[in-house]
Amino acid sequence: MIFRKHAPRGATPIGDRQGISHHHLLVVAGLSALVAIAAVVTPSGDVKAKRSPAESSIEALETAPSLALGENLAGPVSAEEAEIVDAVARVDEIVAAEPPAAAPVWDEFIVQSGDNLSLLFKRAGFSTADVYRIVHTAPQGRDLERIYPGQSLAFLRDDSGDLAAVKHTIDPVQSVFYRRMDGGFSSERAVREPELRQTWATVEIESSLFLAGRDAGMSSNLIMEVATIFGGVVDFVLDPRRGDTMEVLYEELYLDGDKYQDGKVIAASFTNRGERFNAYRYVDSQGMTSYYNEEGVSMRKAFLMAPVDFTRISSNFNPRRLHPIYKTVRPHNGTDYAAPRGTPVFAAGDGRVVEAGYTRANGNYVFIQHGERYTTKYLHLNKRKVKTGQRVVQSQVIGTVGSTGAATGPHLHYEFLVGGVHRNPRTIHKSLPKAKSLPEAEMPRFQLAIGEASTQLAQLRADRVLAMEQNASTSDAP
Repeated sequence: MIFRKHAPRGATPIGDRQGISHHHLLVVAGLSALVAIAAVVTPSGDVKAKRSPAESSIEALETAPSLALGENLAGPVSAEEAEIVDAVARVDEIVAAEPPAAAPVWDEFIVQSGDNLSLLFKRAGFSTADVYRIVHTAPQGRDLERIYPGQSLAFLRDDSGDLAAVKHTIDPVQSVFYRRMDGGFSSERAVREPELRQTWATVEIESSLFLAGRDAGMSSNLIMEVATIFGGVVDFVLDPRRGDTMEVLYEELYLDGDKYQDGKVIAASFTNRGERFNAYRYVDSQGMTSYYNEEGVSMRKAFLMAPVDFTRISSNFNPRRLHPIYKTVRPHNGTDYAAPRGTPVFAAGDGRVVEAGYTRANGNYVFIQHGERYTTKYLHLNKRKVKTGQRVVQSQVIGTVGSTGAATGPHLHYEFLVGGVHRNPRTIHKSLPKAKSLPEAEMPRFQLAIGEASTQLAQLRADRVLAMEQNASTSDAP
């Protein structure tokens, strides 16, 4: 594979010195010939007789292009002028015929699962001594010890076959170049600046938010990010209904004209059963970034409405679940989320794991204490990802959905306790402390910052309503 060569600052790149010297010699030789020819031309007049050979050659060069182009000049062309024209033409031909310097050839290796630095260097034909030198002499050398599958290492040899440079491609945006210098290796990080484009998506739910979002061209990561933003006010497993809508303004990052990845969500609006929730990204005067509704109330609540990754669930219109053991719809002390085995389960809020174990009834379970009053419980897990005593943060994966214990099908049983008393997780949020709001002094700045995004969301809603009305009138036409 051939990469574009980047020379160390203040130094001539390996393999370029010969080509540069040869080119200079050709040009100097050509100019020397011109000076020699101009020097033998007999000057006429006292003024011209005082000119140096170099000055005479300059005058000749100023005239030569016109002659070479075949323009009609007054008077005959002298033999000396003709020789100058021929000399210039010969120099141009030699320079034009010289082939461009060949681009350096890099041997690239994609990091595979199980690879380490020594294996990759050996595969490229270099020794463990080379590994040691680059890791211990380059300023960022130890970063090479943290390589991951999908990344790449490319190697460049000098004329003797020794290691001249290494390029570690971390992702399409970040690369680190290591170049051999006297006494070791230097390192330089190269970061490309993606092109930022703003775009939008409108969603109308038919079966689930995830499927509707995918149909609207949204990526899984983008759908999950929007769900995280609204996670404190909407249970995306049980709340959405057919006809609910969503509008999203977001950024996309492009490299070389191709989309690289999604950027930030600028603003989003979700309408659930006629109730609308808006969220705007805002960087406050202290430099802190968060999402707020139009009144400046933070979208981040103390607890998530749903502690399970809803993107794995294709349909969510049947919240009444038949008990898998007793075959009846029985009252529960919590909420059951039917989901495929292995679906990630999140911590509903910040807290500490007070129990993590297994019982015949609960299967694999995790209990989390949130402050002094609140406890959440997660039962029938396939796997536990945390241990007793561990601190967790909201949305951290604490396990995966399973069917261990008294369960015949994979699902999560989720309970919410206040002061040791079971409460309905679906309604308890209304009685929890209110979310943090922006200070009153911050509101004018906030309203100014979200003005354009608010107008764009309103326009998207209006366009969607208009499109629906046009479709309805078209379908009703005879």
